[in-house]
Amino acid sequence: MLTEYFDAYARDHQYYKGGSWCYEDGLVYRGLEAMHQATGEDRWLDHLKRLVDGQLTDASLPVGYDPSEYNIDHILSGRALVYLHEQTGDPKYMTAADYLALQLKHHPRTMSGVYWHKLRYPWQIWLDGLYMGPTFQVKYAKAIGDQAMVQDSLTQIATALTATRDAKTGLYAHAYDEARMQPWANKETGHSPAFWARAIGWVAMALVDVAEMVTEQEFAPLRQDTIDLLETIYDLRQPSGLWLQVIDRPDLEGNYQESSASAMFVYALVKASRLGIMPAKYDGLIETLLEQTVRKRSDGKLEMYDMCWVAGLGPFEGRYRDGSAEYYISERICTDDPKGVSPLMTAFALSLDVKKARAFG
Repeated sequence: MLTEYFDAYARDHQYYKGGSWCYEDGLVYRGLEAMHQATGEDRWLDHLKRLVDGQLTDASLPVGYDPSEYNIDHILSGRALVYLHEQTGDPKYMTAADYLALQLKHHPRTMSGVYWHKLRYPWQIWLDGLYMGPTFQVKYAKAIGDQAMVQDSLTQIATALTATRDAKTGLYAHAYDEARMQPWANKETGHSPAFWARAIGWVAMALVDVAEMVTEQEFAPLRQDTIDLLETIYDLRQPSGLWLQVIDRPDLEGNYQESSASAMFVYALVKASRLGIMPAKYDGLIETLLEQTVRKRSDGKLEMYDMCWVAGLGPFEGRYRDGSAEYYISERICTDDPKGVSPLMTAFALSLDVKKARAFG
């Protein structure tokens, strides 16, 4: 039933921003890649190819993409380009990937060497960006044999973790302002104030995905950080088996079990156990996740529910997002957004991998 839900989701997917290259579409592509890897079924690759091809110009460049925005979010979809090139051999996909890599060559960095989140967010590191940029950069660099580019990405991740880590909780701030210019930034630490679950989910997924792409030796400097973070995440799981929107605040009135972050955490925990980074004890989380985040609508179709639509920091659409716990629970709750469906799909694909391994084991 869930396989058909994901199949229909891909079949009916409308480009998130009218066709312009964006990370939300890239999240759908990541889910399709995972399903294709887990099942070997052509339908997932066919969906992926159809959707990505619809976002490339005749010159094999991403539609509506402006590298001079220096928006790290726009890099994520490049993972699909490298995967499609691996699967089809069509050079157009690497032409587009090369163009994204050119942005990274010139992308502004903090004084500590980490990519700014966006040109309009100067001197800022956001956890979201650790999933958007490095997972493409490492995959692309491995494909072209650029070891310096791999190491640059790993160094950026380590630096960003140090910059955003909260020593008291072991969690990571949604964002860090190196310049201490933003009203949301703590003047001593540069951190945003509250711990948003999905922001932490981005970095958890980034770590396990990068771990799979690089050698054990290359990942060694990030291994203990990954273990510490995932252990902390697991300890904050609610009795239901899911996680809260503001992850460490069960006392906060209006706080709720948020499905997108929960899917990210389950994916990261299970993936880490498969890679030997964490103990092999997390597979049961997938069943709990599916039971509590997907429901049947009145028309009989499935939907993923209770996910935060979007959250950020600073001015946006006429209001100021201050990064407080109260702010995060005020954001709109939605259903079936790629930010939740993608990690659900990748977690589900891991469950299929287990069944396949058992069937042939």
